[in-house]
Amino acid sequence: MSTPLTVSEDELVLLTDLYQLTMTQAYWKEAMAERATFSLFFRRLPPTRRFMLACGQQHAAALIPRLRFGEAELAQLAATGLFEAAFLDWLGEWRFSGEIRTLPEGTPVFADEPLLEVDAPIAEAQLLESLLMNLVQLETLLASKAVRLVIAARGRPVVDFGLRRMHGIDAAVRGVRAYRSAGLEGTSNVLGGLRHDLPLRGTMAHSYILAHDAEAEAFAAFARHYPNTTLLVDTHDTLAGVDQVIALLAAEPELSVAAIRLDSGDLGALARGARRRLDAAGHGDVKIIAGSGLDEWQIADLVAEGAPIDGFGVGTQLGVSADAPVIDLSYKLVAYAGRPRVKHSPGKINLPGPKQVYRRRDAEGRPIGDTLARHDETGIEGEPLLVPLVRDGRIDDALMTLADSARERVTAALAALPGPLRRLEPRAGPEDDYPVTLSPGLARLRRKVG
Repeated sequence: MSTPLTVSEDELVLLTDLYQLTMTQAYWKEAMAERATFSLFFRRLPPTRRFMLACGQQHAAALIPRLRFGEAELAQLAATGLFEAAFLDWLGEWRFSGEIRTLPEGTPVFADEPLLEVDAPIAEAQLLESLLMNLVQLETLLASKAVRLVIAARGRPVVDFGLRRMHGIDAAVRGVRAYRSAGLEGTSNVLGGLRHDLPLRGTMAHSYILAHDAEAEAFAAFARHYPNTTLLVDTHDTLAGVDQVIALLAAEPELSVAAIRLDSGDLGALARGARRRLDAAGHGDVKIIAGSGLDEWQIADLVAEGAPIDGFGVGTQLGVSADAPVIDLSYKLVAYAGRPRVKHSPGKINLPGPKQVYRRRDAEGRPIGDTLARHDETGIEGEPLLVPLVRDGRIDDALMTLADSARERVTAALAALPGPLRRLEPRAGPEDDYPVTLSPGLARLRRKVG
């Protein structure tokens, strides 16, 4: 019997760490069923990030009411010998009954701010930890990397080429959802693009050129197959490849070539040389696309030097978020049975109690600072960001549209971001941090229980 390649939705209840299930059984045995609040947040930004783009939290929250322990999953747990039959019966009847409050997808988020909070009987909320962290970590990391590429490109389209080197097929498919939210123009990933409605983009591989006896022959064949195509010109000599494209269009004017792609060498110099040749031949409408291991800093340099590049393809650096492949994401108990709870471990202290995030803006709509407040605190200036997406175990369908508009939200957020937050350079120190302060009520609570 072959091992399944992917995880089905039915199996997601088992996509957890063992201690989540053993703690849940312990809560059940001890009749601990009071409501608890867990907060999902990170304590510090990666050094090369000035904000993270919250992504995946609404997608994850919407999944939770569908989770079930079916007969097959219960049988597998029974076979471990770790769980009592009566507890497994309880799991079989379990349905999430609580509330999940989330930031809207595509919201810039900062240290200590909840991306989501779960309020439910403690066993139910505990069960969700590993799955929620996995889902939100991936999409937030990839969206945060992708939005930096969008910032660096300054209006030029950026396309995802990262499928082949991403960490697993699930990441490759779900990553496209994050890229779409962040503002990428397209993807080479067919399944990801079709599933998440991001336009499919691509050219050809060097192998196609090499499989033909001559580069000109390969160009001609591909252009005949695919009108308005993009041709890869750097297999042998880049500028000679551009000349081959020009010669092809002169010999067969009925053919159309939308763009050429540069994939190696000094991209700025080659783009300038290619542009001169194309323009001189009357092909000013043929665009130049560049790839070749690019990241946001290289793209920013090419844009700053005025390289005539019309779009960028980014692979590995995007697909693995190479400079910041992990965030310090935590899912912590902040209240139980009506009482705030705090972890006091050095370097891992969390803020107590259910919370709300308020974002203050200036007269032009630019964010100028956030306030972390108690969930029920009144009189706090700014826009409250956390919204209740799941209530009494049921999804609020109207609020789910917030996830569908993530791309538009990111576009608006980027336009409003203060200049310092749009910089690509690593933060120099606290003076570069966006101001996040505690409300009077939350500050008092922290002193009281801290």
